[in-house]
Amino acid sequence: MDYESSSWIWDGVYCHPHLFGGLMLTAALLGLSTSYLSGIGFSSFPYMFSDLGIFPAKRRENKKRVRVYMDGCFDLMHYGHANALRQAKALGDELVVGVVSDEEIIANKGPPVLSMEERLALVSGLKWVDEVIADAPYAITEQFMNSLFNEHKIDYIIHGDDPCLLPDGTDAYALAKKAGRYKQIKRTEGVSSTDIVGRILCTTKDDEVRDNHDGSSPLPADKGNQSHSSHVSQFLPTSRRIVQFSNGKGPGPNARVVYIDGAFDLFHAGHVEILRKAKQLGDFLLVGIHTDQIVSEQRGRYYPIMHLHERSLSVLACRYVDEVIIGAPWEVSRDVITTFNISLVVHGTVAERNSSSPGGSDPYAVPKAMGIFRMLDSPKDITTTSVTKRIIANHEAYTKRNAKKTRSEKKYYDEKVYVSGD
Repeated sequence: MDYESSSWIWDGVYCHPHLFGGLMLTAALLGLSTSYLSGIGFSSFPYMFSDLGIFPAKRRENKKRVRVYMDGCFDLMHYGHANALRQAKALGDELVVGVVSDEEIIANKGPPVLSMEERLALVSGLKWVDEVIADAPYAITEQFMNSLFNEHKIDYIIHGDDPCLLPDGTDAYALAKKAGRYKQIKRTEGVSSTDIVGRILCTTKDDEVRDNHDGSSPLPADKGNQSHSSHVSQFLPTSRRIVQFSNGKGPGPNARVVYIDGAFDLFHAGHVEILRKAKQLGDFLLVGIHTDQIVSEQRGRYYPIMHLHERSLSVLACRYVDEVIIGAPWEVSRDVITTFNISLVVHGTVAERNSSSPGGSDPYAVPKAMGIFRMLDSPKDITTTSVTKRIIANHEAYTKRNAKKTRSEKKYYDEKVYVSGD
């Protein structure tokens, strides 16, 4: 007999020994043999008295749900943020996420790329997030910590193993650690907002090299790509990480499968909202993610900013997505529609395409001919290009911010030790 499922029986024995003994004595006097008891199943015997309140309810039903809190800026939301929140959720039953205010980010790190509204949409769209607190402080003050414990019923405060220091050099989570209510998770290697900003900034450096070249001599083969290569993603994709992000479930036999495809580069609030609208049209949302080569052909040589596996994880982390095709074809063919039993193909009104790329055929010609294609009004006009333009327009501020963050990240990696988990 499983202990977890029957331990409440023995609680009844300890709490009411005389009553339980009387019941057993009565059973013996009535001539109920051991074989008869086993015939009706001893494990079912106490249920005859559960309605009388003799035995206490199962412990698991009364177990308090553990609420954990994790905060962050979540600027240029990426799969590293998503994986951190996935790990945090695994430490409790309910995950509450604090999104740091614009003012606090400016004071402690420099100007954010995304607005508070955009960052809230991204965090709320993650499958592991249960509640969101807007305008959270950058540092865990005593007042805010008491608010978390008393008003929001938080049991533990979570942060990664990388240090989070205030401008004065003190630990932003010192009070939580002192209170004994702090837990640590493993940082996701290979990506950071600083790294992504660096990838974008290096494209402007490449353009400067080419624009300033007078043409009197050949451009060195590595000169135009030197900056770009220094910010190549260091992420090493593994099957385990994909499984951790995946729902692990396919559509039901009669499910209405909706398909939407795209680059989903620099996953932003516009992506979240169009995926939400697409999911509302069916039971199962399948997302096709184009290869790096296709994205580069359609958008230009500096795209994608994030490579295929990085983009796939960001999309998989979205609560509205059920499954992804990693490396989806540009054209939605009849074979793709049949293979995945697609009922509807949708596309947003806000989309990006390089004007200089070859026209080619309509990638949605087949679903249109089949009468299963629909255009969706994009709820937001934000695009990957508009996000990169914000950074390029404020080039000096982000270059200065990145230089400081790069030094702190180098120090982290120089002193890095193995941390189990994740």
